[in-house]
Order: sequence, then C-alpha cells, then structure tokens
Amino acid sequence: MPTVPPPSRDAALETRVFWERFKVEIAAVLLIALLAIIGFGVYRLYSGQRNSAASALLGSARSTEDYQQVIARYPDTPAGADAYLLFAQAQRDEKKFADADATLEIFIAKNPDHEFVATARMAMAANLESLGKTDEALAMYQKIAATHPKNFNAPLALFSQVHILRMKNQTEEARRVCEKILTDYRESFWAGEASRELRLLKPSASSEPAARSTIPPFLAAPSPMQTANSPTVSLQFEALALRELETFPRSGLPGFFSLFHARIPAKQTIRFQRTAQIAIDLEKRA
Repeated sequence: MPTVPPPSRDAALETRVFWERFKVEIAAVLLIALLAIIGFGVYRLYSGQRNSAASALLGSARSTEDYQQVIARYPDTPAGADAYLLFAQAQRDEKKFADADATLEIFIAKNPDHEFVATARMAMAANLESLGKTDEALAMYQKIAATHPKNFNAPLALFSQVHILRMKNQTEEARRVCEKILTDYRESFWAGEASRELRLLKPSASSEPAARSTIPPFLAAPSPMQTANSPTVSLQFEALALRELETFPRSGLPGFFSLFHARIPAKQTIRFQRTAQIAIDLEKRA
C-alpha cells in the first residue's frame, strides 16, 4: 500500500504565522531589553561622573569638615569610603581617639567587604593603645591576625602584639609571636623587625651556669649600655617586598599609607608612596 507523502512545509509561511501570533510579546521583550541597555548606560555615565566629582572633592579636602562634606554628599562612592578613613585619621591627630573609633566602626558597618576593613581595625587597635587599653588592643591585634591572615596587615598585627606582651612580661609569648612572623611571613618587611626583636627577647635563664668568656676585655664586643645613646634605626620602607607594595592603594591621598598606626611615622608616608610606585614601575618595565 503506497504511503502518503508528508505535506510540504513552507518556512516563510510558518515564520509569518509565528510572528503574527507572538509579535506583541516579541516587541515587548525587545523594548524591555533596549530600555535596560539604555538605563544601564545612563547609570554607568552618572556613576562615573559622580565618582569623579567625589574624588575631586576628596582630593581638595584638608579638614575634618571637608571630609564630613564628602561623606554627606557622596556616601556610596569609593571616595566616600576613603573619606571615612581620612576623617578618622584627622580625629586621631586631634587626640579624639573615641570619636575616631566611632567613625571607623561606621566605615566597617557600611563597607563590610572593603579591602581596608583590616586597616580600619588596626587603627582602632592603635587608638585603644593610645587610650591605655592594652588588653583590648592586644585582643584586637590577635583577632586581626587570625581573621585576615592573607592581608598585608597580618604581620603588622602580629608585630604590634610583641611590645604589649613585653610590657606584660610575657616574654615567651612574645618570642612565639616573633617566630610565627618569621615562619608565616618570612618575605614580609616585618620579618626583619621580628628577627631583630627576637634577638632582644632572651630566653629564660638556664639552670646551668653560663660559660665564662675567654675573650680579653679589650677585644670583647661593647655592651648594650655603651650603645644605648645610638640613634634608633628608622623603618626603611624600601625593603618592603613588591608583593606587599602592590597591595597598598595608590590613590595619591597624603597620609593614607600611615595605616593610622603609631609605628609608621607620618613623615615617611610621602616617601613610602613614591617608593612603592617606583618599585612597581621598575618591575613592570623589567
């Protein structure tokens, strides 16, 4: 029995029928997509202009009132977040440590995923030290080192614990912290500082009597008392590893590299900025 051939299909006719059935829906989808593209473009343009205006205003800010103005006018911009940090630094410079802590807490609450949350917590710990709350400062340094082990602040948070532990006569714990820096952050700048600190932290006295030196007195090394008046060696930021330098911001904001921390002198910040940028430029050219 002969089979009936299938009816021929006209693609053009089927397309026309499909269009007639769904032309309203198709037009609506295309219109929505077009409006979404236009809206996104307008938003990007507006956001870019707003960020530029906020950055310009922050760049000209010099006082606490200026920083407050940036925060009030551009609260949701990167410059607005930076303004919180600089505002807190200005408050710290005025010895308003409690106010600086409150500002930093607002910054952390509004920007929990910001890359400088650990930096803000370091500033809060330094403020606690300035207020004489060493136990709270020590606890915060320990929390920073445990919570942000990959952050560039981690070795500094560990190193900041050492002098507090020394003040508390917890020499063995201070030694363990220095050894942890040398083990976990041996390429860090703070590893060198920890090594020097470790040499000063002598272990507990042994029960065995110390061996008597056979070196004649006139050939012996001078005692530490003879060099007590020697000038303190300043931190050489050029020794920082390139990997660490690249983690710092290059926003060009004076004082930002101080990390709001007393152990990094503010007068070094501009030289630190230039050194960081030069090191990175040389590495990229190489």
